[in-house]
Amino acid sequence: MRDGVKLAVCKRGLVDAYHNIVETSPKGELRRISIAGRLKTVEEHATLLEERPQLHGHGDEEGLNTKLENGSVVSGGCGLNFGEFRDVSPRSSSIFESSERQRCKTYAEVLRSYEELQSQIERLEEAKNKVLSYTPGSLVENVGGLSSSTYVVPQTTSLLLIGPKGSGKSSLINKISRFLDNDVFGSERAQVSRIYIYISSLIPYNLLSGDGTYFLHEYKIPRGSSSFCLYDTRSLSDDPSENVKMTQGWMTKGVRHGELVRRQSDSEELKARLRCKARWSCSPGWVRPVNFVIFVVNGLSVLESMDGGDETKNWYLQLIATTFNNPLLSFKDDKPVVVVTHGDLLSLSERVRIRVYLGELLGVPPTRQIYDIPENDDAATTLTIINMLNYCLERADRNLPGQDVEIKHMFGLAIRLIWKNDVQKIIRAMCLTFVMAGLLIMACQTYGSRSHRPRPPPIDLSMKVDWRAIRHMWLGDE
Repeated sequence: MRDGVKLAVCKRGLVDAYHNIVETSPKGELRRISIAGRLKTVEEHATLLEERPQLHGHGDEEGLNTKLENGSVVSGGCGLNFGEFRDVSPRSSSIFESSERQRCKTYAEVLRSYEELQSQIERLEEAKNKVLSYTPGSLVENVGGLSSSTYVVPQTTSLLLIGPKGSGKSSLINKISRFLDNDVFGSERAQVSRIYIYISSLIPYNLLSGDGTYFLHEYKIPRGSSSFCLYDTRSLSDDPSENVKMTQGWMTKGVRHGELVRRQSDSEELKARLRCKARWSCSPGWVRPVNFVIFVVNGLSVLESMDGGDETKNWYLQLIATTFNNPLLSFKDDKPVVVVTHGDLLSLSERVRIRVYLGELLGVPPTRQIYDIPENDDAATTLTIINMLNYCLERADRNLPGQDVEIKHMFGLAIRLIWKNDVQKIIRAMCLTFVMAGLLIMACQTYGSRSHRPRPPPIDLSMKVDWRAIRHMWLGDE
């Protein structure tokens, strides 16, 4: 609240909240703020709010009270439709007012976070050095009588990127690598599958198509470092059961660089192409456990699904919510961090709406766990990336497994890997062992039977023969 004016439900409350984050000059002229390369004044933002659907044609608080009495409420300030109500009692209308006031307060907080980000740009190098100096286990909190020696610290912290196709996972990896490697002109490390441009009515045009990511790829950040790595994965499927199976394998068995990700729903043509690609790949690398998850979504697709109005366009939000709420992706009470991409193709108010909506949909705070990372190279976007990485690395170290848990897990993992991947080898080895044992037994029996046969008496070479006495044997003489 500011100057005793309460945060209202509609446009006036949002404009007041916006005045809280925009300073005025001594001459009374409103200062322009630069957010992600865009310049907007309070008057411009108020114009955006006026263009939003108001309370059934009423933009003032009297209109709100009138519609509350009639039983229908639509929030014009936030641009969010909160539904239709019939026979609203005073108690339910009060509850609904409080709920919508909370939504508008969240909207104002998210809007204010963009201005606060601008004021923090001066600490960009400090935040960058914190990420570059990170080592696995360095952010472990020594609480509850535990220390870093109590946990199993990995050699390299692994951050897994998950998201639908075209969400921008590979582009995010390239942006992170380019900044932390201090190589603006370096080639892109991750293969980008498609690039979108904005035409109209939230219709993305596919400029560059590709096959997407079918093999798991490990990217060490910075290049050649062993502090932490990002794993680029195959995009989510339209079938929730396949996503559960795919993510379960990654979260329970670990990830390996170069491993091919197959699905039962893959067409025969795709399976043939994957076999052709796999013949050139080397054997997968070491198995790395996943330490934290980054969930990447396309802001254009989210907004289109929000404003769709029918279930045919809500599939994107359903896919996000179903996959995100998979408990395997969470580490204790810490859910994955959310990254919204392609925000450079949207207005500021639309980007704020997306973060507020995703916060309610996924049950995470939009100001601290949902990061807006557009396709810009300005300082604000870079600082957002650094803040996101710091959040992930802190949560990864905070949720490291203990020594006893790791031993049990590794033992079970070894048994499962042997049983699943080497069953045929084990069977062949057992058959070969039985054959060799049989041949050895037969050889022993044969040698033993020969050793028990009676031998002829030895010839006495010292015996003397009287050849004269036995000459009649060959001369025939009597």
